[in-house]
Amino acid sequence: MGWGVAPEYAGQGYALEAAVASMNYAVDTLGWSDICHTIDPENLASIKLAERVGSTNRGPTKLPAPYQEARVDDWGQSREQWLENRKQFL
Repeated sequence: MGWGVAPEYAGQGYALEAAVASMNYAVDTLGWSDICHTIDPENLASIKLAERVGSTNRGPTKLPAPYQEARVDDWGQSREQWLENRKQFL
């Protein structure tokens, strides 16, 4: 799962809205059983958002080439966890 917000729109709730919509699409339409967000450990805003939607840090992981050297953690949750966690956003 990924989302981005232009700096001039940060702090207005768009990232949360995008995260919830994309996670719903992944589970409801695509049938995913697991949701993963790869986040730079220094990106505190993204970490805070991942926590807000109920994801947990599952440890360091690797991105595919050409970004394989980037330092990222695997944040995520199962489909079942998201079905429960998303109730707070309905």
